[in-house]
Amino acid sequence: MEKEGLMRSLDLLHGSGVKLDCIITDRHPQIRKFLRERKISHYYDVWHVAKGLSKKLQQLGKDKDCALVKKWHKSIVNHLYWCATSSVSGPEKVAKWKSLLNHIQDVHIHSDPAFPKCVHPPKASKDHSKWFQPGTSALNRLERVLTNKRYLTDVEKLSHHFQTSTVESFHSVIQRFAPKNVVFPFIGMLCRLYLAAMHFNENADCPQWKTEKGKLMYRLLFPKAKRGGYTVKQVKTEPTICYVLDLMQLVFEEIIHDPIPYLEAVQQLPVPQDLCAQLDRPSMDDAVADHVSRFSRGGV
Repeated sequence: MEKEGLMRSLDLLHGSGVKLDCIITDRHPQIRKFLRERKISHYYDVWHVAKGLSKKLQQLGKDKDCALVKKWHKSIVNHLYWCATSSVSGPEKVAKWKSLLNHIQDVHIHSDPAFPKCVHPPKASKDHSKWFQPGTSALNRLERVLTNKRYLTDVEKLSHHFQTSTVESFHSVIQRFAPKNVVFPFIGMLCRLYLAAMHFNENADCPQWKTEKGKLMYRLLFPKAKRGGYTVKQVKTEPTICYVLDLMQLVFEEIIHDPIPYLEAVQQLPVPQDLCAQLDRPSMDDAVADHVSRFSRGGV
């Protein structure tokens, strides 16, 4: 479904004269292959890559000899975001990412000319226990995770401009208008998607609340996935529903007086067959006979 949706979207954009600079998605294998064959620049959303990395680090940190990985977990994930946002080319992202192995050993000069040294100011640390020691099992196992050939390829293709967070926000709005636990007919689902799109477009750029003194307001959230950690979220102003007033005006001033053109337009929408229509449907007598014979065979 994801590949089919992408193909239709690209055809629509191409037919409308839109020229693509790049596309940012997750690391879906079919999407990667399709865009590679189409020769379209493809970048990965950092959050999806960081999520996979975080799971591996969490699993590695559970081992007794890799307890130090748990202390560096958050810093390593933050470094991945920094590599993506502070770089302008793929080799620079990879060079910054690989420099992490030196940094966690308290070595801040690197051999790669794309990133010869760390940009943070030098700091003298007397606590040697917080650094990884060369040759240890923890460092070797962490190195295999961080410098995996496939993972370095993913780091090189991290998006340094835009992410897919806005799309994820739109999907959450769709869940309010069309919950997944309710089955809707095709036209009903299409109408709900239109409503979700109008609501999202009207409120996508809601300003942030300010106090009486002009200070921006935030709130703390403790997501379950953070396992005790927190995130900081902006407090936005209340959403508006001006599109509802426009729809009501359209209904009462135009559609009620002459509904025929709108009814004809809806009837011309191509409604696909149900998925079950593509399956071989036996007759009811054969299905009942098979059901009765199967349950009358006795125990085995």
